[in-house]
Amino acid sequence: MKRTIFSTLLLVCLSLSLLAQGKAKYVFYFIGDGMGVNQVNGTETYLAALEGRIGITPLCFTQFPYTGLVTTFSATNGVTDSAAGGTALAVGNKTKNGAIGVKADLTTNVKSVAEKADASGKAVGIATSVSIDHATPASFYAHVRDRGMYHQIGKQLIAADFDFYAGSDFLQPENKKKSEEKDLYTQCHEAGYVIARGYKDFGKKAKKAQKMILLQTEEASKKERGSIPYAIDRNENDLTLEEITQAGINFLYKKNPDGFFLMVEGGKIDWACHSNDAATVFREVIDFDKAIKNAYEFYQKHPDETLIVVTADHETGGISLGTGAYEIHTDLLQYQNKSAETFSKIVAAKHQQTGSEFSWDLTRQLLQEHFGFWTNIALSEKETNQLRKAHNAFCEGVAKDTRTLYASENVIASAARKLLAQKAMIGWTSKGHSNGYVPVFAIGVGAECFTGRIDNTEIPEKIAQVAGYAQ
Repeated sequence: MKRTIFSTLLLVCLSLSLLAQGKAKYVFYFIGDGMGVNQVNGTETYLAALEGRIGITPLCFTQFPYTGLVTTFSATNGVTDSAAGGTALAVGNKTKNGAIGVKADLTTNVKSVAEKADASGKAVGIATSVSIDHATPASFYAHVRDRGMYHQIGKQLIAADFDFYAGSDFLQPENKKKSEEKDLYTQCHEAGYVIARGYKDFGKKAKKAQKMILLQTEEASKKERGSIPYAIDRNENDLTLEEITQAGINFLYKKNPDGFFLMVEGGKIDWACHSNDAATVFREVIDFDKAIKNAYEFYQKHPDETLIVVTADHETGGISLGTGAYEIHTDLLQYQNKSAETFSKIVAAKHQQTGSEFSWDLTRQLLQEHFGFWTNIALSEKETNQLRKAHNAFCEGVAKDTRTLYASENVIASAARKLLAQKAMIGWTSKGHSNGYVPVFAIGVGAECFTGRIDNTEIPEKIAQVAGYAQ
């Protein structure tokens, strides 16, 4: 009965919206992987702290006029993974953890909102800061029982025949079981896709291309093909999510000025949360917001034809803002200038370079340079000893590296990350996902339908109806 009442109200809401404003011609769907309510609030608190005040400095997307809270459980688990969470946001159905684009029976395919947009004649783009065959982007074009079927997912990317894809790279371009099969790059070329390597290369190739795949440079992929670098680790020539988003807007609007659908995932918010690396998390949310600003600028030019929806697939890490002392010092996070993962590599490289001469003084210099300890952040003798103990354990080889879902860090990096969180008064409950609410923010045509408490499966249904996509 409650479901019937809600469905009726939803239809009334959508009908009134469409009558008042017309259908959404241009749809932007932003998904911050792992971005719960506190990841957003923590970032705004951090930005205010950088200005020397208590409070928040709003992000662009948090100022959208319509907001809500979203439930994220999957068909089989109270805590979803990214495959089931991405599927719910893409197709409007719950599924089993680990499955993509199928119902919980693992055999029944369900059309995604992107596939519906494509069937309705819209230009379609799928973009992410991680690999293009990862769980969330794959949920919009693939239908597989296991998210780890990366090569098969890549083949389904080609078969979906969308206009624009972007991400770091393919995870498994070769078929390991069939060595005679052409790799995915060759298959993409044969299917009519132009592959650009980096934003400058995209600029050179986009004018003549009918379908495009934007990846990072081959040099960058040799270092890490699974994602583009964290914002905190970025070098001048690295591909950014902001560039990816702008490329998608430019290409799709050129391809079909009568309408497009673009999904953009901020995939590494989740990765940093798995590592409990608050400084890196907040930088990733800020970077995600920069990408959304590109869509907002487009909206300002087409306010009566555009819908922007920003949400998340789940919360990661169970981050808490305050650890009991009724204080929080997020300003201290500004002194961390590398992700804990990258700092771990810096330490390992210095140790390899110096060998037996890798002293506590060298470790102390690295900690000062990359975390601001002692120079910008005062440490007690006890806290200094915590770091020195980690240095000794590292040199003696008695401490194993800490592994998370996407990264590994040595004992020195772990100790530094944990101590900075302690000083900033930020806590974590796990290195996995949680069942916490995630937010949804919306602006534009039909945005008023994304309010209150809603389930993640309702979001793609509302988008499809507001945009008038074929069901």
